[in-house]
Amino acid sequence: MALASSRVRSTSIEAQEFMELARAYQVSAVPKIVLNDRVEFMGAAPEAMFLEAVQATAGDGGDEEVEATP
Repeated sequence: MALASSRVRSTSIEAQEFMELARAYQVSAVPKIVLNDRVEFMGAAPEAMFLEAVQATAGDGGDEEVEATP
């Protein structure tokens, strides 16, 4: 999504390398996806469910930037 739209930003974090950040986000399995610090997925999520969560997190107006942080 981040490659297709300039309104989506994605950051990947290596949990073993950044252990404090992994603890802060309570990473206990990978992948762990966090959308705007409001919606979280642990493990693989079906594409339709992920897309629905991204759209809901972005809000109705669609002007809010969406950030996914694993």
